[in-house]
Amino acid sequence: MVQITLPDGSKREFPGPVSINDIAHSIGTGLGRAALAGRVSTQGSEPKLVDTSFVIEQDAHLAIITAKDPEGLDLIRHSTAHLLAYAVKSLFPEAQVTIGPVIDNGFYYDFAYKRPFTPEDLAAIEKKMAELAKKDETVTREEWLRDDAVEFFKGIGETYKAEIIASIPSNEAISLYREGDFIDLCRGPHVPSTGKLKVFKLMKVAGAYWRGDSKNEMLQRIYGTAWASKEEQAAYLTMLEEAEKRDHRKLGRELDLFHFQDEAPGLIFWHPKGWTLWQQVEQYMRAVYVDNGYQEVKAPQILDLSLWKKTGHWDNYAENMFTTESENRVYGLKPMNCPGHVQIFNANLHSYRELPIRYGEFGQCHRNEPSGSLHGMMRVRGFTQDDGHIFCTEDQLQDECSAFTALLQKVYADFGFTEILYKVATRPEKRIGADEVWDKAEKALMESLDRTGCKYEVSPGEGAFYGPKIEYTLKDAIGRHWQCGTIQVDFSMPARLGAEYVDASDQRKTPVMLHRAILGSFERFIGMLIENHAGAMPPWLSPQHAVVCCISENFAAYATEISQTLAKQGFRVSADLRGEKITRKIREHSMQKVPYILVVGEKERETATVAVRSRGGIDLGVMPIGQFAARLQHEIDARLEVGQA
Repeated sequence: MVQITLPDGSKREFPGPVSINDIAHSIGTGLGRAALAGRVSTQGSEPKLVDTSFVIEQDAHLAIITAKDPEGLDLIRHSTAHLLAYAVKSLFPEAQVTIGPVIDNGFYYDFAYKRPFTPEDLAAIEKKMAELAKKDETVTREEWLRDDAVEFFKGIGETYKAEIIASIPSNEAISLYREGDFIDLCRGPHVPSTGKLKVFKLMKVAGAYWRGDSKNEMLQRIYGTAWASKEEQAAYLTMLEEAEKRDHRKLGRELDLFHFQDEAPGLIFWHPKGWTLWQQVEQYMRAVYVDNGYQEVKAPQILDLSLWKKTGHWDNYAENMFTTESENRVYGLKPMNCPGHVQIFNANLHSYRELPIRYGEFGQCHRNEPSGSLHGMMRVRGFTQDDGHIFCTEDQLQDECSAFTALLQKVYADFGFTEILYKVATRPEKRIGADEVWDKAEKALMESLDRTGCKYEVSPGEGAFYGPKIEYTLKDAIGRHWQCGTIQVDFSMPARLGAEYVDASDQRKTPVMLHRAILGSFERFIGMLIENHAGAMPPWLSPQHAVVCCISENFAAYATEISQTLAKQGFRVSADLRGEKITRKIREHSMQKVPYILVVGEKERETATVAVRSRGGIDLGVMPIGQFAARLQHEIDARLEVGQA
C-alpha cells in the first residue's frame, strides 16, 4: 500500500505505486483535468516538483499544482518557451535552439538563425504555436545517457544544445522532453500536454550573446508572455501600455529633466529641472540621516587595488570594476563605498560605548556594466548611492536591523510607496567567511523581520559574496515590483580590514558591519519616482511649484512681482511673460506637469489676487497670494499630492 497525505491533512491509500495524474483524478475529475504537476516529499527528503506522470512508490506528502499556484504559472511559461522553440523549428528548420528560461511575466528563447527574425516572422510563429497547442500533444519525459544525447543533437545539427549537454558531468542523468516532432533538453517538470498552453503572446526580438559572453556570437532572443487566463494577460498588456507612457526616458526628454548620449554610455546629463528633482531627494535623505543618528562622511573615489583585494572585491567583482594607473600603481574606481567607510572607522580606536556608529554617504560609484544591459536610469555605469554602514556589536544587531526596516518603511511612504515585499537572500556558492558565521548572520536577519511583523520569502543562494541580506521590493502605481533597499550583515570585511573596538573587558573585538541602503542608486530611484508618478511629481519633489502666466504683456510686471514674492518664500516659481495666447501658455505648462498655473490679468492686479489652476486642469478660482502660498506650503510640508491640501 502507498499512503498519500494531502495538504489539508487528509490521506488516501493506493494498492501500489501511483502516478500524480491518477491521484488527482481520484480526488476529482476537475482536479485531474487541471493538474499540471505535483509537489512531492517523502520521509527525509525535500519537496520537489515533478510531472503528473511521475509515479510515487512509497508513502509521501503531495500537493497537486494547478494554474492557480505560482509554480503552476511558472510551469505554463516554461512549457510555452518549449512550444515557441517547437514552432520555430517547424517553420525554420535550419534555426538552432539554445536556452529558453522563465523570466518575470513570461519567458524567452534564444535562437541561432541565418537572418534576423521579422515582425511578420513573429506573427507566423505565434500562429504556429496556437496550432501546436490546439493539437494537445502529450509532453513526455525521457532519460538519456549524456554522451548519447550529445551525439543525437550533433546529428540533427543542434551544436549549441550539444555543447550545453557536453558541459554536464557524465554521471548526471540527462532528461529530455518530447512533444510531437520536437525534443529538448530540460530538467522539467512540464505541463502534461500542449493543450494546457492557451494564453500567450510573443512580444519582441532582441540580440543576446551565446552564454552571455560578448566574445561569443550574437543570437536572437524571442520574448513572450504567458498566463493562466485571458483576463490576466489582458491586464498585463494594459499595464505594459501604461508603462510605455510612463517610461522615464521618454518623460525625461519631454519634461527636460535629463538626457543620454553615445559619448557617455551609461552616464546621465542632468538638466536644471532634473537636478532640482535630484536635490529634493538628496536633501530629504540628508535630513533622514540627521534624524536617525547617521554621521555623513565622504570617502575617496579611487583606492589602491591592494585594498580591493583585501576586501575580496577584486576576486569576486573584478570584471565589473574600472581601473586606472598612476606612477606604477593600479587603482580601482569604487563600485561601492564599504571599504572607504571601514578606513574612516579605523582612523580612531572606538569604545563599545560609542557603538553603534552609523556612517552615511551619497557616494558616487562606477560599475563596468555590459553595454547591452544598460537601460536608461535603471541600469547605468555611474551612479550615486545613499549608502550607509553601521558598525555595531553582535548584541546590537537585532535592534539595528529592526530599526532600519521601520525607517525604510517611513521613507518609502513619504515617496508614495506603501506596499513593500521582503526577501531574505542567503549564502551564494561563491562567498567568503565560515559557514557558522553565515548561520549567525542569516538567523539575525530573519529574526529582525519576525520582530517587526514582516512576512518574508527566502531566496537561497542570492546573498552578496560577503554576507546575507534583506531585499526590500516596492510595488508601484501600476503594479510593477522594484527591488530597492537592502541591509546586509557582514562579519568578514571588518576582520579583513582590521576594524576593531574596545569592549567592556578592555579587549579588542571586531565589530559587525551592516551594509544598508534605502534608495539604493539615486538615479534608479528617481527613474522609479518619475514612472510611479507618470512625471507628475508631488509638489515637494516637483522641479517647479508654479508658473505665473500673464494674460497679456500689460500685466507682465504684476506676474513678475507675484513670482518674485513666492520665490522669496522658498517656492520654485517662474513667470511666463511671452506674448502668446493664455490658452497656449496653459496648455504648454500643463504638458510640463507643473502643479499649479497662476493666471493674472486686470482683475487679479486690481485685487492683489491670482487665478489658480491645479494640475489636471482644475479651476480653483481666484484667491489672495497669501492664501495660495499657505495651501502650497501645507502640501509641501505634508508631502501631499496636488489638490490634497
